[in-house]
Amino acid sequence: MYEGPTSVTTQEPGSTPPAPPVPLAALLARPDLGLRLLAGSEDVPLHWVHTSEMADPYPYLLGGELLMTAGVQLADPAHYVERVVEAGAAALAFGVTPVYDTVPPELVAACARHGLPLVEVPPRTPFTAVARALWRLMAEARLHELRRVTEAQQSLAAAAARPAPVPAVLGALASRLGGRAVLFAADGTESAAAGREVPAEAARALRDLAGVLGPRPGGPASASGDGGGLRLAAYALGGGDGLTLGVATERRGPGDHTIAGVAVVLLSLLAAPHRGADATVRDGALVRLLLGAAPTEVADALGTGPWTVVHARGGDGTPFAAASLAAALGTPLVDAGTGPAGPDAVRPGTVRLLLPSSAPVTAQQGWTLGASAPVTAPELAAGDAQAARALRRAEASRAVLVRHRPNGFAALVDRDEAAAYARDLLAPLGEPLTETLRAWLSLHGSWDRTAVALGVHRNTVRQRITRAAALLDRDLDDPDVRMELWFALRQ
Repeated sequence: MYEGPTSVTTQEPGSTPPAPPVPLAALLARPDLGLRLLAGSEDVPLHWVHTSEMADPYPYLLGGELLMTAGVQLADPAHYVERVVEAGAAALAFGVTPVYDTVPPELVAACARHGLPLVEVPPRTPFTAVARALWRLMAEARLHELRRVTEAQQSLAAAAARPAPVPAVLGALASRLGGRAVLFAADGTESAAAGREVPAEAARALRDLAGVLGPRPGGPASASGDGGGLRLAAYALGGGDGLTLGVATERRGPGDHTIAGVAVVLLSLLAAPHRGADATVRDGALVRLLLGAAPTEVADALGTGPWTVVHARGGDGTPFAAASLAAALGTPLVDAGTGPAGPDAVRPGTVRLLLPSSAPVTAQQGWTLGASAPVTAPELAAGDAQAARALRRAEASRAVLVRHRPNGFAALVDRDEAAAYARDLLAPLGEPLTETLRAWLSLHGSWDRTAVALGVHRNTVRQRITRAAALLDRDLDDPDVRMELWFALRQ
């Protein structure tokens, strides 16, 4: 019977799923290790491995680990096992020789009594071999999970571009998670659903769980629990309409929150009930942009603008933080995926938003923002680059919001003539040197802040700037030279 959520949270795993645990059975199945199960179940999950010869390893255990020991200080097996179980260790591995020729029967009995899996490690198998095997199995499991999440994200994005995007996204989500996905209205009624039917008890429990979130400002963003023999999760959609996504599955994988988070962003964009036909058209245009369409191809649907492009990094770590940011800034046009290639490429974790230029861009708690100058739809690519550079300046200067600065005096010079001069002046530099010089000049020659902005070591910045000075044959300590180069880089 469902008696309430197991957990109600405002923070969930980020956009990258954690490394999945590995069942003990996977280690036992490795013939090269020669491990033998003496007590307990082989189905327990292992999160990591730890070796200790302490008489009481309790203070050094985090829980979920495979604890390995040769019993150097094993004086009281019963008490030892009690402490290991109390610490939450997943299993115990005992290495025979050089201290013991066989696993002590008292240790086997104590593990069996407490249900703690006990594994015998033969003399030919060093503990490091067991640890290496576990890490390899975890790496393989993580790679598999990353592939699953990536394929699910692609499937959800494609579903959002279909003629009936909301049921299509719900269907794709239910299929990828192997369960049922339901969109609840603020009053708790089902607005749409997809996936296999679930028992009535689970359906009621999922509705109750979604009701825990509700439309309360500042309330929890997600909740999880169990009901009707299924794992349940609910996620509040952005937009302030009280919409909630509910998911019921037989099991919960490490990447499921990430997959659900993508669906939350898309559904927040597509399913708000107050959105009119114009907004729906714009949403479709945005999805086409996310899938690679050129801005000029969707300019008519988006409108002529002008627009402000905003790049943001930060948030509370939840997979639906981007939707909350978009709601706070008053726009449904948000991209939490990937951006263009090139020097102004969007780094992983960057959220991009599109706002009417009349909408104010204000600082948001927990976020660092970079905003472009007003641009028309055909100029979105330029606005995107402006926002990316503004965000880098904001991060380097530790400001919460930086706006793109217009040219000022540079606007008094003929643009074509200035661009031609800039091309000639900067011709000796390749792209990495040009971008480094731009960042370095924008940050007043600070090596450390430039390194932070570019994500490289400060020595790399020094080497690039020295190389740029040599290729340009200019003294970069001269303020007149710096001013001339900055003018050229802005063209």
